[in-house]
Amino acid sequence: MPMAFVLINTEIGSENEVLEDLKKIEAVKEAYMVYGVYDVVAKVSANTMDKLKEIVTWHVRRLDKVRSTLTMIVIEGQK
Repeated sequence: MPMAFVLINTEIGSENEVLEDLKKIEAVKEAYMVYGVYDVVAKVSANTMDKLKEIVTWHVRRLDKVRSTLTMIVIEGQK
């Protein structure tokens, strides 16, 4: 199953709002506020790579108050 980690920068002070919006997206399996360069990290998975790309592009990146993202697509799972 295709999976990606999405690192998200939010508008200042809107980390909680973005986190709650992410949790409403079914394909977002986990989401956390973090310290550092990024504000939120989300684990996203889907049945196909095309669906994964669609979710990141049309749902995660389009959330209000998301300023930028960096998507890391997983190429190999844990054993």
